[in-house]
Amino acid sequence: MSKSTLAIIAAASAGAGAAITATMYSLRSQSERKLETTISTTTTTVSTSPSAVSAPIPIPAKQIFTNPNQQAGQSGLSTSAPAALALAPVDPAGLFEYGFPGPVADVATRQALISSFDRRLRNPHWVVEHITPASLAMRDGDRKHSVFLEDDKVPEKFRAKLKDYFRSGYDRGHQVPAADAKWSQTAMDETFFLTNMCPQVGEGFNRDYWAHFEDFCRGLTLRYPSVRIVTGPLYLPKRDPTDNKWYVRYEVIGNPPNVAVPTHFYKVIFAEDGKVGGNVAIGAFVLPNAPIPNEKPLADFEVPVEAVERASGLEFATKLPPQRRKRLCADTTCALVIKEYADRQKAFAKPSTPAATAVIVKRQ
Repeated sequence: MSKSTLAIIAAASAGAGAAITATMYSLRSQSERKLETTISTTTTTVSTSPSAVSAPIPIPAKQIFTNPNQQAGQSGLSTSAPAALALAPVDPAGLFEYGFPGPVADVATRQALISSFDRRLRNPHWVVEHITPASLAMRDGDRKHSVFLEDDKVPEKFRAKLKDYFRSGYDRGHQVPAADAKWSQTAMDETFFLTNMCPQVGEGFNRDYWAHFEDFCRGLTLRYPSVRIVTGPLYLPKRDPTDNKWYVRYEVIGNPPNVAVPTHFYKVIFAEDGKVGGNVAIGAFVLPNAPIPNEKPLADFEVPVEAVERASGLEFATKLPPQRRKRLCADTTCALVIKEYADRQKAFAKPSTPAATAVIVKRQ
């Protein structure tokens, strides 16, 4: 898929990205009906308690549709949204007495990552990590002690389950790789929650090109003292040659079918120069969830950040001034180092195995 095609796809699917944060509206009806709700925010979910009354939640004025009879001029944040409906004969907000429908993003804060989980597709919206030369130099974690885990912080009916992946033909693909969390066994263990996983093609992608891409990200710490990465799935449309129309089609695994298989994955990389208020080299990449030849240059998958934003419904750098931004692939070489072994099975078993041959794949 070419970059121009991706840009078209991204523009066409601006609304396809899953919502990230649930917005709660605390409203009262004309009959002084009171909504007794407490929003208790944890690192993973939003819960309600019928026994406590919360303060009205500020609602941006642009999200309040005012009655034509109301005087203009209201601006800023409103903590009294019902005023906009004072003359209306109905009260739609009364439904919230029975519960807020959502969507809800289950946000989990863990040692090595922060994730936002999409309950509908049973995949993360995004997972954020931070790596440094010091964090990668530590070796206190070993993945042989880690096991894949269902995340009990997500309600059971919305959870991705281990059995969903069983005999599915897909890998449980880390979004934040375990190798980035070797500085702590606990941190590494937490990368094995299914809220950090998506179904990924194994041979040729998760175990190959994608793994080399993760190595590339770690290698950036040789040049940049601080590297922040956000990773997640995409569900992009594809043109059907039979009718020339665009369709979003993806497989769903599990029994019953629960977990969506993404068509693509993105990484947005923020490579910081380590100075307060310093420059940040940003690189955005979109890769298909399919086997990719190791000879394929990484730069072929570079896209504008805006293309990922349109395709995902997310925003990544709204607070970063343009004067501090640099393009990653202009500031450093965006190339993979491919490790080729004569015998992949023996390479890790015998110290006498010949050293790996590093092949740098560059764009011509």
